Order: sequence, then C-alpha cells, then structure tokens
Amino acid sequence: MEREGAMIPQQRQVLFLLVLLGVSGAASEPQQFSVVEEMERGSFVANVAKALGLEVGELSNRGARVVFKGNKDYLQLNHRTGDLRLREKLDREELCGPAEPCVLHFKVLLENPFQIVLVELRVQDINDHSPVFLETEMLLKISESTSPGTVFVLENAQDLDVGNNSIQNYTISPNSLFHVQIRESSEGRRYPELVLDEPLDREKQSEVTLTLTAVDGGVPPRSGIAQVRVVVVDINDNAPVFAQLRYEVQILENTSIGSRVVTVSATDLDAGNYGEISYTFLHASENIRNTFHLTEELGELYLREKVDFELTQSYTINIQATDGGGLSAECTVVVQVIDLNDNPPELTVSSLTSPIPENSPKTVVAVFSVSDLDSGENGKMICFIQDDLPFALKPSVENFYTLVTEGALDRESRAEYNITITVMDLGSPRLKSEHNIAVLISDVNDNPPMFSQRAYKLYLQENNSPALHIGSVSASDRDSGINAKVTYSLLPPETGELPLFSYISINSDNGHLYALRSLDYEAIQGFQFTVRAADGGSPSLSSQVLVQVLVEDENDNSPFVLYPLQNGTTPCNDLVPRAAELGYLVTKVVAVDRDWGQNSWLSYQLLKATDPGLFTLWAHNGEVRTARPISDRDAIKQRLLVLVKDNGQPPLSTMATLNVLLVDGFSEPYLQLPDASKEQVQNDSFTNYLVISLACVSFLFLVSVIMFIAIRLWKRKKDTTDISRFSSNGPFPGHLVDVSRTGTLSQSYQYEACLASGSGTTEFKFLKPIVPILPTSEGNENSIQNLASRNSFCFN
Repeated sequence: MEREGAMIPQQRQVLFLLVLLGVSGAASEPQQFSVVEEMERGSFVANVAKALGLEVGELSNRGARVVFKGNKDYLQLNHRTGDLRLREKLDREELCGPAEPCVLHFKVLLENPFQIVLVELRVQDINDHSPVFLETEMLLKISESTSPGTVFVLENAQDLDVGNNSIQNYTISPNSLFHVQIRESSEGRRYPELVLDEPLDREKQSEVTLTLTAVDGGVPPRSGIAQVRVVVVDINDNAPVFAQLRYEVQILENTSIGSRVVTVSATDLDAGNYGEISYTFLHASENIRNTFHLTEELGELYLREKVDFELTQSYTINIQATDGGGLSAECTVVVQVIDLNDNPPELTVSSLTSPIPENSPKTVVAVFSVSDLDSGENGKMICFIQDDLPFALKPSVENFYTLVTEGALDRESRAEYNITITVMDLGSPRLKSEHNIAVLISDVNDNPPMFSQRAYKLYLQENNSPALHIGSVSASDRDSGINAKVTYSLLPPETGELPLFSYISINSDNGHLYALRSLDYEAIQGFQFTVRAADGGSPSLSSQVLVQVLVEDENDNSPFVLYPLQNGTTPCNDLVPRAAELGYLVTKVVAVDRDWGQNSWLSYQLLKATDPGLFTLWAHNGEVRTARPISDRDAIKQRLLVLVKDNGQPPLSTMATLNVLLVDGFSEPYLQLPDASKEQVQNDSFTNYLVISLACVSFLFLVSVIMFIAIRLWKRKKDTTDISRFSSNGPFPGHLVDVSRTGTLSQSYQYEACLASGSGTTEFKFLKPIVPILPTSEGNENSIQNLASRNSFCFN
C-alpha cells in the first residue's frame, strides 16, 4: 500500500511533464527529417545538433533524447556526434499503410533548460511491393446477347506502395472481344473496367479467359496478374443442326427385328436446356411408325417389324430434332431395302384350251405370264417344260408365254398330256415354281374300226338248233366317243346265189353271229360271208372281214354197206376155190359212212359164221380171208354175218351178210349147188317164211323211206344249187377219200364181177377192176346204188 501510494505522485509528475511538452511543442515549428524505407539498421538519418543549432557536446550535457509515440524506438541518437541513425529497418507500408506522406512524429527532449523539439520523420516510399489481386481468378457471366460497348467492372489490384510506386495502369491480354479501361475514383484510386468490343457468340466461343495485369509506376515497375474468365451465357439463338441432311442406308429383307438401322445426330451450339435435343418422327405414316422405332434421346432408328422388299422397296423417313428452347431442324433418312431371293416365281394362266382336236398343227394351248416379286438377278426368270413332249414354249411380250403344239397330235397314241411348266429365277439360291397343265386331246374320226383277226373261222356242229350263237366278230376303233361306236352288219353276197340272211344273223351292237337254221354237214360243209364294221363318226369309216363258217360233222349217219348188196334183190355170192391157201382173199366188205372224219372211220367185226374158224375178217379194211386151208368137210355154202361200226360217239353200226360158195374151180360153166337134206329144208322152212314176212314189211318201210328221201333230195337239190359256189370252194372234197385206208373200199380192191346165164348152170364169165364212182352231195343214193350194182356178182 505504501508503494502504491508512492507511485501515484510519480504518475502525476509524468503527466504534468507531458502536458508541458505538448504546450511547448505547439508553440514551435517541427523539424523535418526524411529517410528512405527499408534502409539498413544504423543508416544515417540526420544530425540533430546541426538541425537544432546546438553544439555537439551540448546534446550530451542537456540529456537529449528521442521520444516516439508509443515508446517506439525507431531512431538512435548519438550524443557525441549528434547523428540520428536508424535503430531498425523502417517499412513505410507497415508504418503508414496507404497514407501519403508517411510521417513519423517524434520529439527530442532537452533538459537544462527543458526544451521539446518537435521532429517529423518522413519515410519515403520505395517500390518494394508488387500489385496484388486479392482474387487471382475473376468470373464474369456475360450474356451472348450483350451489346458491344457494355462495361464490366473488374476487381482492382492492391499495391502497398504509394505515389508513383502504386498502381498506375491495367492491361489485358490481347483479344478481339474486350479491352480494359481505367476509372479513377474521387479518392484517386484507379479501377480497371472491361469493355465489350464485339458481340459474343457462345456457340463460337463459350468462354474467354483473359489475363489482367496491374502495373505500378516504380522503377523498375512491378506488376501483378489475375485471370478473368468470361463465361458467355447462352441464349437460344441456335437451332439444332444435323450432321447430314440426308441419310441413306441399306438393310436386308431378312434383317432381324430390333436391329439398329441408323443413328441420326444433330448438334445445338446452345448450352444447357437450349442445347438438349430430342428426336421425333416428322409427318410419318402409320406404316413407318409400325416398322421403325426412334429413340428420343439418342436418335437411334431401330427396326420394329420385318421389312419386305416386295411390299416396300424404300422408306423415306423425316426426323425432327428439337432443342429445349423449341427450335428444331429436320433431316431425311432413306432406308433402301435390299432384295433377297425369298420369293419364288409365280405363273398365271391367262387362257387354256383343252381339249384340243387331234391332227391340228401348231395349236396355241395356253397363254400365261410369269412374275417374280424379287428384283435384279433375283427377278430374272427362265421358263421351260419337259423335253419329251410335243409342245414348245414361245416367249411373247412382258413375260408372257404361249404354249403351242409342235405338230399334229394323235389322240390314239396319247389322249392326255400332263405338262409341267417350270419357272426358275436366276437368284442365289435359285427358286422355282411348277405349274401342271392337263391337256386333253379330243378325238377326230381318223381311224376305221379294226377287226381283232384278219379272218374269222367259226365251227358249227351240224343239226344245230335255230338261233344258235355260233361265235362273234370283234372290231375296235382307236377313236373315242361316237367315233369309236362300232356297228356290225352283213354284206350281201356278190352273186346273190346264197340266201345268206336266211342262214346267218349278226347283232349290230356286239358282233355276235347266230345260225338261223339247222345245218346238215352232208348237205353243206361250209360257207363264207363278209362282215362290215362301221364307226359312228362323220364321215363314217368302216372295214370288212371275211368270216368262214365250217360245219362240223356229227355222227348222225350209220355205215352203208356197198358190197355185198343188202337190198334183198338177186343174191350175190362170193366164190372161193377149195384149193385156196391160208390168207386167201375171199372178198371185202365195202361200206361207206356219209359222216366225216372220225365219225366215218369204220371197223368190221365178224359176228357169226357157218364155220367160225374158216374165215377171218380184218377189222380195219373189211377184208375176208381164209384162216386155214379149206377141207372137204367144209360146207359148200358158208354164211358170214358182219357188223360194220363207225367211230362216232355214240357209234352207229350196220349188219351185212356174206354168202361164200366153196367151189372146186372157176372153169365149170355152172355152179351146181348140192341138194340139202329134207331135214334141213324142213328146218329152214319156218325161217324162210319168217324172212319173207320180214322182207315184205321191210320192203314197204323201204318204199316209204325212199319216197321221203326222194322228196328231201329234191328240196336239197334246189338248196344245193344256191350254195354251189360254197361247195366248190369248201374244204371238203367232192368224192370220198379214206386217208387212212380204212372204212371205204380202196381203188385197188374195186372190181366188177359178172356171171353170164347159160343153160341153167352158173358160169363165171369175167372179173375186171373199175374206177369207183364215189357219192357226192348230189344224188348220193343213186351213186351208192350204182356202186353197189357194179361191185356185185350177177347170177341168171
């Protein structure tokens, strides 16, 4: 407390002293010294003694000292020399800042007498600081619609120096758009301003970077720089622009769905929303919208549906690009569809003529056209048919063809043609289509009916029933329809002698032949006639064929014995000398059969004989020969009963009786028959009566038969006259011939024996061979009788 009480009087004394100094200082003008800043410590500032007009030692005696406000010790006073030197480097900018001039006020205190000398120390500036921009990068946003001449204030630079060492000028890097100007404020400060010289176009240059330089007035001058970045603010002054106004692309027909076709690209020099572009179809048809898909953001065109060259060869698509400000641009995309060979050729028949008449030369059968929906080589076509057909293809105009015949056609060779028309394109791979045409050939009556045989030979069993179907003729006509309908008819005989139509009838529809009456082989062995076959064409064509009818024999006639005669007239006896040896030819039974062939083959059988062991009968020729030598015990009169049988089915037969007389020789004028015993006469009397009765009955029956036969022969003679031409040309001979030497009398054994009458005794007169008169169809009975009479022994 005591210390604090002592300090208070001291503080009051100092304060009083300062007041006194201030009063005294105010009464005098201050001394002025100057010093350059940043001088080294100890640098000489001034000589206070000289400035105050004091002696050098006086400063020390009077206790001179330098007092700065705030007890700063910037200067050092040398009492011996009176020099005032720097105690430390002085920084004007630190001491005074931007104030000019920079003056440091201090006082020099002198005592004895007390004196306060006011001194001003002017600190002179040197150019020790460069201009400095507080912001090294300045950002200016200028609309591109800003008019030239517009001024934009820039941040100024800071320079701690003052006066000429402060900022004197601003420059900007060379450019054509801006320049800088300096504006001085009322305070004398210089501020840079950016002036627009040319209109801005963000689309050309969206940003401009400038270098702003601040230069002071020092020597040498110092400068500072800052970057001025001018961002051109966009306005929607640019419409989108397509990279191409016309896009041409090609896609194949088989391009898969979802494939990208093309990408259209448009640019907009504007920025931001104004530069954002969207793509849309412009005036697109429904077909285009269904076929393609356009992405709005990227402008990519995709395939939505399959394309078909045959339906649409190309698509013209208008696409619009619109920016965010509503400005738009248009481009055209032409999509060419490349054809693939995916369509076979097509054939269309315009006209077809079927059927076509045969024998017509070079007739147009069909007219057709071919087409292919493909193009180029894929659409080129060739057309052809089979090589083995009598047809040809003739090209016409505009893919039309005619199918014509190469010559006259024959329906009978081929009535129908199946023509395959093949149309092939030239694409790869080659496609083809086929069309079948059936061409019918209509008939022309150009073929006469043709019989199945050159001649017909029909066989008819005799004794047939009337209206019997005996056979058929058949003719075919290669034509068709009415031209092939055959009608049969009989042609009348050329001579008209044969009543053909009373013998034969023909069915006009089927050619069946009928015998109208019963035929007798023994009367007519065969005949021939002509059948005509005519078709139904116009004019009608016909052909003829010869039909020969052969009557076949039936076993309807029994053998007829020519020798010995069996008519009950003068008996005929065969003479055999007793000296005849074994195998001696006694006689021959001669028989004929009016039938033919096998039915006329005769066989002979000895049924009964007086002496069975004496004679033998040859079965095939009817020769009677001795079976052993004749003895005296043998009876003079030998009676042989012979059965003559034919070979028919069933066989027919006839009985013949031979009387053989055994004689000693042929020189006796008469043959004296030995008297039979009375007993034998009596035994034979009953037999004779019986024979006579039977003979009478047989005679009456024979007369009746002869009369009936005579009437029939008269009728047959008339008929035979009508068919004489057939009889002469027929296959049957007019005389009897036994080819096998059996059944008839051969010429070597035909003879005539005559016995002359004398004085009551029998005498063999002569024996001579004769040429037989064989029976013909006319006068058969008379011939047989004549032959029988000429081959018998005659007795008086």
